[in-house]
Amino acid sequence: MGEAGGAIAGDLARAGAGVRAYDPADVTVPDGVTATGSEAEAVAGAQLVLSVNSASAADDALRAGAPAVTEGAVWADLNTASPGAKRALAATAAEHGVTFADVAIMAPVPGRGLRVPMLTCGEGAGTVVRLLTPYGASVDLVEGEAGTAAERKLLRSVFFKGMAAAVVEALAAGRAAGCEEWLRENIAGELGRADAATVDRLVSGSHRHAVRRTSEMAAATEMLTALGVEPAVASASRDLLARLAAAGE
Repeated sequence: MGEAGGAIAGDLARAGAGVRAYDPADVTVPDGVTATGSEAEAVAGAQLVLSVNSASAADDALRAGAPAVTEGAVWADLNTASPGAKRALAATAAEHGVTFADVAIMAPVPGRGLRVPMLTCGEGAGTVVRLLTPYGASVDLVEGEAGTAAERKLLRSVFFKGMAAAVVEALAAGRAAGCEEWLRENIAGELGRADAATVDRLVSGSHRHAVRRTSEMAAATEMLTALGVEPAVASASRDLLARLAAAGE
């Protein structure tokens, strides 16, 4: 019943679903949601179980709740984890005779709740779509075994979280250099002008100008260090460009 789980449970209850929840912490559940005392109590009799906790807790939650899962019900794991971890969860579910679905949440839940874009795959994916969609959920089916949806989410994370890290590092350097607002406006302008062709330009330019850009990012790395900002993203960019240059790609 954390930020994501609480929002999704609350939206389901408001849409008319019967929702029971368990959280080992002492938390207040949303209106319309029935609090229970264990994973097993929460899942008993349910058609669909949504595991929304953390990757580190997902296996323990599954093992604790699986013996009480109703025959034919689906255990849907919504936690962010590697494809391998999702496949391991699917194997554990199979050991207990439980149908499993991998669900990847593709955007921040706050402000969206149940309407957050999701991808699902695995044996129980069709049931996830069939049961959640009537309540207003936005769930797309992805063909493939458990881990396929997680793979797509993490591939997107390489770009999106990497871009966010680059913006954070650049603005920290801009602040140290006394021109943060100028840089913020410049970044916003570039993002506002981005379109489908931008991806092709970014890729082709990195390959075509790898040698020159390696030197440019080496200079940027040196500058950030002088400004007292750790150049984690800048140095990683320098090293990637250097590899492209060495490979002649």
